[in-house]
Amino acid sequence: MSMNNNKYFLYARKSTDVEDKQVLSIEAQITELRAFAKQEGLHIAEEFIEKQSAKIIGRPIFNKMISRIEHGDANGILAWHPDRLARNSVDGGKIIYLLDGGGLADLKFPQFWCENTSQGKFMLNIAFGQSKYYVDSLAENTKRGLRQKVRRGEYPGLAPVGYINDVRTKSIVVDKKRSVIIRKAFTLYAKNSSRLEDISNFLAQSGIHSRNGKRLHRDRITFILSNPFYYGHFRYGGEIHEGKHQPVVSKKIFDKAQEVLKQRGRPHHKQKNEPQPFCGLLSCASCGMMITGEYKVKRQKNGNVHEYVYYHCTKKSKMKCPEPCIREEELDRQLSSLIQKFSLRQDWAEQLREMLEKEKSESAQSSTAFVQEAGERIRAIQTKLQRLLDGYLEQDIEREIYRTEKAKLLSEKKSLEEQMTRIEQKRTGWLEPAEEWIREAENLPTIANGEDLFLKKVAAKKIFGSNLILSNRKVRLKPEKVPQIQWAALAAANSQIGKMETSRILVREGGIEPPPGAWKAPVLPLNHSRI
Repeated sequence: MSMNNNKYFLYARKSTDVEDKQVLSIEAQITELRAFAKQEGLHIAEEFIEKQSAKIIGRPIFNKMISRIEHGDANGILAWHPDRLARNSVDGGKIIYLLDGGGLADLKFPQFWCENTSQGKFMLNIAFGQSKYYVDSLAENTKRGLRQKVRRGEYPGLAPVGYINDVRTKSIVVDKKRSVIIRKAFTLYAKNSSRLEDISNFLAQSGIHSRNGKRLHRDRITFILSNPFYYGHFRYGGEIHEGKHQPVVSKKIFDKAQEVLKQRGRPHHKQKNEPQPFCGLLSCASCGMMITGEYKVKRQKNGNVHEYVYYHCTKKSKMKCPEPCIREEELDRQLSSLIQKFSLRQDWAEQLREMLEKEKSESAQSSTAFVQEAGERIRAIQTKLQRLLDGYLEQDIEREIYRTEKAKLLSEKKSLEEQMTRIEQKRTGWLEPAEEWIREAENLPTIANGEDLFLKKVAAKKIFGSNLILSNRKVRLKPEKVPQIQWAALAAANSQIGKMETSRILVREGGIEPPPGAWKAPVLPLNHSRI
């Protein structure tokens, strides 16, 4: 064994990039390097582990190691191969510059010969150059492969919503559940009776949200509705290409949606048959067909011009429908009156928020003991995992024993984490939807008194769903139908104002937390009053 008085920094690196697929894992590198250091009699002052690509400059741990060497904390580096230190010319130049200046006395690699001589630095420079050439060539080959994939009709990217990336076949396949929802969204929008906000609400109600769990923004909806991927083509490199994937919508429906996007994107004069705001909200009490809106212009002999919007049955069935039409102003008045019945008073909203905050605090306190105990057990498991890894790296523990024990500890840790999550969801999972419902109910008076008819349509859909009918110019609920329970309870609570104490109206017996099962609004579910 040779004697060496230099102090070495052990450096191990692996990234998730393609060029590192065949490289030893971090654990394997450390094991090999420790064994090599013991064999060569090298003194390891500290170990540096980094999980980042070396293609570009700016690796924080590598830069920290170089800075420590410049300050004299060590004068040697031990790594598996030169490509672990650098795959770019700047970081490679730093290493050679330190060798030239004397700040770095020695480099050691188990798989590469290197000495601090002119020949050694020449060979090191070649190794760094080869590493950069490999990365550059790999990038070119990757781009070439992507272009070839495109020529075969295969989209070289993440599948849009409604599709899934199949890792087994390396292709994009239809998501059977979500594709139906996306197809429905295209159909709804192509009818020109829904806004982008309506499509966003529909997708949210169907379980399609953004990554942070919120409703998709209108710009995202526009991107979805204008993505040719859904009818069988795809964009790549600024061009449209034919795809081999299965279409979700027909080209005809897609083109209709593009026309609607185009029309909505610029101001235009009302046309006679333009869909009106309340279309798709009500059905006819007599024949069951949907109620549609029609724009009318009346010109009097004296030159006055009057514009009206009438709502009436589509009368598409064979029977003659006797239901009369209704003016938009009257329909607006009735809907506004209905929505007002389900509004939440501001003082009630504030009291409910205070109760929710109190419930959050009490829930947190009640689960503190378990969370602390579970947290301590998780930290103990992490300590055991680290000790197990150290024993394996020191070759005191066999590989199979290490893998078995590691799997047991990870399984126990995952179970504890899931228990903590379940307890948190069970205790407070209803609080967020309750807060959202309070905001919606509190905002209903503003919507009802406003002039935005589309917002009124959205609010009515939330409360009544598709259960509103038009009967003899009167808006009613279908027989035996009631609003969703939280809204029905709020309407019943409003009807008890002045007849019952507020404290008894506001909260059901048993407290603000809803009973087990589906979330219900935190108000007393009194007998539903008919509308």
